[in-house]
Amino acid sequence: MPFNAVFSWFIKKRVHQIDLFRKYPLEVQNEWFWHLISEGKDTDFGRAHNFESIDSIEAFKKAVPVRTYEEFKPFIDRLLDGEQGVLWPSRVKWFAKSSGTTSDKSKYIPVTREALEDCHYKGGKDLLAMHCDHHPDAKLYTGKHLVMGGSSKYLPLGEDVYTGDLSAIIIKNLPLWVEFKRTPTKEIALLDNWEEKIERMAQMTKDEDVVVIAGVPSWTLVLFKRVLEITGKDNILEVWPNLELFMHGGVSFKPYRQQFEALIPRPSMSYCETYNASEGFFGIQDRAGADDMLLMLDYGIFYEFMPMEEFGKDDPQTVQLNEVEVGKNYALIISTNAGLWRYLIGDTIRFTSTHPYRIQVSGRTKLYINAFGEELIIENAEEAMQRACRATGAIVTDYTAAPVYMSSSETGGHEWLIEFEKEPGRLEHFVKHLDTSLKEVNTDYAAKRSFDLNLRQPIVRKMPPGTFYDWLKSKGKIGGQHKVPRLSNERNYVEEILAFANAASGVDE
Repeated sequence: MPFNAVFSWFIKKRVHQIDLFRKYPLEVQNEWFWHLISEGKDTDFGRAHNFESIDSIEAFKKAVPVRTYEEFKPFIDRLLDGEQGVLWPSRVKWFAKSSGTTSDKSKYIPVTREALEDCHYKGGKDLLAMHCDHHPDAKLYTGKHLVMGGSSKYLPLGEDVYTGDLSAIIIKNLPLWVEFKRTPTKEIALLDNWEEKIERMAQMTKDEDVVVIAGVPSWTLVLFKRVLEITGKDNILEVWPNLELFMHGGVSFKPYRQQFEALIPRPSMSYCETYNASEGFFGIQDRAGADDMLLMLDYGIFYEFMPMEEFGKDDPQTVQLNEVEVGKNYALIISTNAGLWRYLIGDTIRFTSTHPYRIQVSGRTKLYINAFGEELIIENAEEAMQRACRATGAIVTDYTAAPVYMSSSETGGHEWLIEFEKEPGRLEHFVKHLDTSLKEVNTDYAAKRSFDLNLRQPIVRKMPPGTFYDWLKSKGKIGGQHKVPRLSNERNYVEEILAFANAASGVDE
């Protein structure tokens, strides 16, 4: 107990620094901009883009084009081949393998020591600091912290050079003050086989005093259910009675909240959303029950924001913090202490506040449906799905959606493949509520649905239990970094999953 008190005192000191960038956001961002330019000027990238002569943010934007991963890949390939000093002056020996979707093409994001310590670890500490600040009686260090880690493997590039999920890189390099309270062991946490990992995690942690859990909601639920099967308990609090905080990220929590609240029947249970990715740690939910996150401004990241009307242009324009508008969607552009320069990470965000700067993740630049001018983004889908579940008592495990194109006899529409944890009483009522909710949250969708002229009512297909898990497994894509793509403007995912489900059930296509 004394150590818990010392830890709480130490970690709360960080709250003062967070308050400083809340108060002086532009100054903090400007300071980091010049620090990054100074560090990058002697790299190959900095010399090629004449960092030495950059004297303003506008000059930086003229010298360095916005790049996607594919456009940045030649620089990263040089790092993977063992070159150093390409993007950042310090040695790069870790690469976060990121997929984000079920695409076969993996991304390898460089992770520097500076990014690990001043961004990713800092984000974890800040989350705990905010929790302790909001809950003076928190007892985070009286028990164990259960971390749902990823997997890693070494690359033949020299000693201690490896790639893996970001969470695996973090776990392999955790400071001692974190490591001695973490569970399960590194051997189990970094297993590549997720089915074996879940089983061994459940067996090892069921008798621990777990107070904090960090992980992706979907995989955390898989662990919960296995722990309950092994122990024969009715809910997670019967296994871990002192559990007080779940830190989650990676996917929207909305579709999973109802299941978590049923498995953890404690009104005071804290759920904290984070916005972290292989490229950086960007946001933390700093208010209990809020649906937005504080944009973290002192993590070695300089932010730019691309209005979505600029997306896809040859020379897209971006704005800085002092120019953003509340409620408008922006593609996120970052320059970081891992040597990513004006990098388009593929996420879209929306500001909910500018005093301080708070954001919501509104979607992906590639995860949307816009086959008929409806401009349906993932945020719309998540909100509508939550409303339909609330109205019908359903609980959704996973889903994906894609357009159904117009034919000579029928108007177009959207096809939704949904796997239910708890089915609605009548599927047609669920479909009606889903459709109505989509109209309420997206005016473009509502306009296209008018009189069924452009869009007909959604087609919803119930998928057998385990369909999405088995489909991901068949592709070798199970694990925290791999997710079912919620929306796609093409039908490839929907067609593939339907074919997989039909084959599994012995139904001819």
